[in-house]
Amino acid sequence: MKATFKKYLLNFKNPSGTSRGILRTKETWFLILEDEGKWGIGECGLFRGLSYDDVPEYEEKCSWVVEHIDLGELELLKHLTKYPSIQFGLEQAFLSIRAHHPFELFESSFLNEHQPISINGLVWMGDKDFMHRQIENKLKDGFTCIKMKIGAIDFDTEIDLLKSIRKRYSKNEIELRVDANGAFLPQEALEKLERLSKLDLHSIEQPIKVGQPTEMYKLCRNTPLPIALDEELIGVVDVTKKKELLQTIQPQYIILKPSLVGGFEGSMQWISLAETNGIGWWITSALESNIGLNAIAQWTATLGSKMPQGLGTGSLFVNNIESPLEVAKGGLYYGKSKNWKNNLIESLCI
Repeated sequence: MKATFKKYLLNFKNPSGTSRGILRTKETWFLILEDEGKWGIGECGLFRGLSYDDVPEYEEKCSWVVEHIDLGELELLKHLTKYPSIQFGLEQAFLSIRAHHPFELFESSFLNEHQPISINGLVWMGDKDFMHRQIENKLKDGFTCIKMKIGAIDFDTEIDLLKSIRKRYSKNEIELRVDANGAFLPQEALEKLERLSKLDLHSIEQPIKVGQPTEMYKLCRNTPLPIALDEELIGVVDVTKKKELLQTIQPQYIILKPSLVGGFEGSMQWISLAETNGIGWWITSALESNIGLNAIAQWTATLGSKMPQGLGTGSLFVNNIESPLEVAKGGLYYGKSKNWKNNLIESLCI
C-alpha cells in the first residue's frame, strides 16, 4: 500500500470572527492511500491554536505515518493518541479505500435516501450590523436552530441581538444556542448566564476557559442555562481521565468534534461515557473541507440523534472541494444529483 500526505489551504469567503480572533485561512492535510488500483482519502483537520496536535512536529508525524503505513490502521492509531486529527484522517482513509465508492463511507438514509441531518445555522462574531445580517439570512434560509458566537463584542449588544430574535420567534419556533469559546471570567459568568437564560436559550458552549474544573463544576451545578463542554474535551485522551472529567464537572451536554477528540473511535468513547452519566451530546465539524465534513456527516447519520448538529461549515470557503453536500431549509443533504469532482485528485495536485 502506498500513502501520500498533501497540505491544502482553505480560504474563507469572509473573515470569520471568534473570541480567539479573525480566521481568514484554514490549513488541512489529506491522506491518500493507493492499493491494487483502488484509492482512499481522509482529511486531517488540524485547527491552529485549538488542536491538541498543533505542534511543530506535526508534518514530521504525517511523514512517519506514510513511512509506516504497512503497520495497518489499528496499530497506527495506537501510535497517534497525541495526534487526534491524524487519527481522524487515518480512519477516513481506510474506510474510503475499503468502500465501494471512496466517498460513501457509512450506510444510512442520509446517504441512500436523501434524508437530511438537522443542523444549526452558525452566526459568526462581528459588529452588530454584520451579525444581524447573518441572523436574518439564516432565518430566511429556513433554519430552526441558530448558534451565535458571543464574547467578542459588547455583551449588551449581543443580548440585544438575541432579544431581536426572541421578539419574533418563540423557543418553540427557533432554538437558540450560544458559544462563548471561554470568553467569560469565572466571577462574572453566572450573572451573564442569568441574563442569557431569560431569552429561552437551548444552551451555552464553554462559558469559561478550559482548565478550571472546580469553577466549571460550580457553574454547571448552579446554572439557569444548560452548559455544553467543547474545548474542555480537547487533549483528554485516557478513558479514565475522560470519565473523571465528566464526573467532576457534570455538564448538561458535551460537543464532539472528531478532528479534535480522536476521530470516530475517540468520539464514541466520549458518547458512551456521556450516556452512562446522563449527559447529552451532539456532533460538530471543525472547519474541515467537504472531505472531512462528508465523513463526519455520514457517521453522524448512523448515530440516530434527533438534535440539530453543527455540520453547516462547508460553505465557508472559496476553494472547497466540490461535493454532493448541500444545505437547504436547515438541513444538510447528500445530493445524489451532484457528484464529487471527477478530477478531485488532480485538483489537489496529487
